[in-house]
Amino acid sequence: MVLAVSTKKNATSSVWVVYILQCGDGSLYTGITTNVERRLLQHRTAKGAKYTRSHLPVTVVYTEDATDRSAATIREAEIKKLSRVQKLRLISNNKC
Repeated sequence: MVLAVSTKKNATSSVWVVYILQCGDGSLYTGITTNVERRLLQHRTAKGAKYTRSHLPVTVVYTEDATDRSAATIREAEIKKLSRVQKLRLISNNKC
């Protein structure tokens, strides 16, 4: 399942974003950033999270704005606690 991603943020955005990546093996990875495009490039070039380095290629399938880093971190933790089915439902309910 690959969805389009909203790229409403510019490269210098200070708004925090929670994102979900779908990895090449179908697994899901959740993270936070202030620049989704930059972070995706890091993941794709094996300079991102250790997990994604061994699960390439990766595609952004979900983004959600947060008001600040604290809110993004809290939401990231909430999403990570969801089951795979719940994460897929979250992704499919928020198609761009």
